[in-house]
Amino acid sequence: MKHIKFLLIGIFFGIVMTKSEAISWYRIQEMFRFQSFHMYGIIGSALLLGVFIVQWIKKKRIRNTQGEKITFTDKKMSVPRYLFGGIVFGLGWALSGACPGPMYTLVGSGYTVFLITLLSAVGGTFAYGLLKDKLPH
Repeated sequence: MKHIKFLLIGIFFGIVMTKSEAISWYRIQEMFRFQSFHMYGIIGSALLLGVFIVQWIKKKRIRNTQGEKITFTDKKMSVPRYLFGGIVFGLGWALSGACPGPMYTLVGSGYTVFLITLLSAVGGTFAYGLLKDKLPH
């Protein structure tokens, strides 16, 4: 009962993703073929909203659910690291037709074939957790 607000936010997120057509394989393929602005508009809006929310959190000194201050730390830019990560992420997105966020929405919408994609993503994340100390960072 304590975490019901997170479930409700997740349901709202799923509805927004579905209604905006961000879970549509066709829309994702359109984006990768540079045939439509639709997905770029959604991603750009999310990026701007994220920037404003981070600035608001910093300005208002917002605390997390445990009452701790939310902090942001700068990271050293590593072009090869981000380039490789972006290529892997983009290939996965293009091949599966789903970014990590909409994968849950697609499964919830009844596209059970995306369970394979979801399980693969969870498996990849688990494998990274096991190997991260051995990988170059």
